[in-house]
Amino acid sequence: MTTASRAADDRRRRMVERLAEQGISDPAVLEAMARVPREAFLPEALRGRAYEDTPLPIGHGQTMSQPWAVARLAELLAVERRGKVLEIGSGSGYQAAVLAEMGLRVFSIERHAQLAREASARLRALGYLAATVKHFDGTYGWAAMAPFDGIVSTAGGPEIPGVLVQQLRLGGRLVIPIDRGRAGQRLVVVTRTSAGSREEDHGPASFVPLIGRYGFRPAPPA
Repeated sequence: MTTASRAADDRRRRMVERLAEQGISDPAVLEAMARVPREAFLPEALRGRAYEDTPLPIGHGQTMSQPWAVARLAELLAVERRGKVLEIGSGSGYQAAVLAEMGLRVFSIERHAQLAREASARLRALGYLAATVKHFDGTYGWAAMAPFDGIVSTAGGPEIPGVLVQQLRLGGRLVIPIDRGRAGQRLVVVTRTSAGSREEDHGPASFVPLIGRYGFRPAPPA
């Protein structure tokens, strides 16, 4: 092991300790965060900052969420090993890698073609073959692969997309940041039930906007 690899391992271990201190308690999440090399999902110039507790840019106006947010989304999904999950917003592929490391089958959608290609290649190169990335408008979901045990959105929408709730199995959970106007963005968990669905508010959130047919409209060209 090189000096650089040992240093990255040490930073990753400290990150996991910090996550536990911040309230992340699911052992599967913590173990996955301890194994996935976060630096491999960042532009080379930013790899030295991989384990800072802050979002980091990955291009196309998108960011890799801070470690706590990645861990919290994975924890709120509450999907058991070998479950099937849909991710809206692949980004660099880091969240998908964490979910795959937890033993989940991951279907991930990214609206930026270049990010989708890069995330797919990166996941394959690192051996995360249980994660599949598609370039599309993620707000439609991935009906051909439904039903899902869980759906997670790494971007915040104006309302809960009903089309995503319908792609959950009964008892499945949608974890999504929602813009609540004056209350700001909130992290919401929607569970599909035989009577429809129920919602739980899990506190304030700060994610990039969810752009798409059932999200926010893209800004017009300048």
